[in-house]
Amino acid sequence: MDAEQRDGAAAGVAAAIGEPARARMLYCLMDNRARTSTELAVVAEVSPSTASVHLNRLKAEGLVNVAVQGKHRYYSLQGPEVARVLEGLSLLAGGARRTFVPNTPPRLRAARTCYDHMAGTLGVSLHDRLSAMGWLSGSYDVTPVGSKALAALGIQVDETRALRRRFAFGCLDWSERRSHLGGALGAALLDLTIRRKWVTQELDCRALTVTGLGRREMRVRFGLDV
Repeated sequence: MDAEQRDGAAAGVAAAIGEPARARMLYCLMDNRARTSTELAVVAEVSPSTASVHLNRLKAEGLVNVAVQGKHRYYSLQGPEVARVLEGLSLLAGGARRTFVPNTPPRLRAARTCYDHMAGTLGVSLHDRLSAMGWLSGSYDVTPVGSKALAALGIQVDETRALRRRFAFGCLDWSERRSHLGGALGAALLDLTIRRKWVTQELDCRALTVTGLGRREMRVRFGLDV
């Protein structure tokens, strides 16, 4: 790309950010949580159809990503580079932004099942800790350290990988708006926590309750205070 093309691309990005409704959408996504187009329409104070047009423009300029989950489409910032640009503009313009406050019922937000794996604050926290401890790579493959640690917990990675389903992936959490661990590995971890009575399942909904034993085990094994 030559200088003229770079200048044109920069102008396109600046124009996309510079429209007030689109700017409100982008700043809403600065907390690293995904939103639906309906939610972003409310934030931007525009109609759903207008929001779709704005989001298509932001996607075309490489400012947002779209993740399809069931019948919903979730929008998030393209990456940390976009966040840094927006943060820089905030510093120039001044002012604070309101943070995202989910309206999910507390029991479901704290811990719940997402089909056959763990979701909610607990699921997202566990996902992040597995990465931070070096058990999972960025591509959701288990590292040698992770394989050994999971085997010590009773999860055989090779057997889990051999199941006729996707092994592991980041599943976007609808209350936390960040990823929890899905796939066969996520299901194996949920099964483990239930069998060892670290969590109990509610009979009337998808909520999970962390037991006293589970709190101790999560702290010792994963460094999580839940």
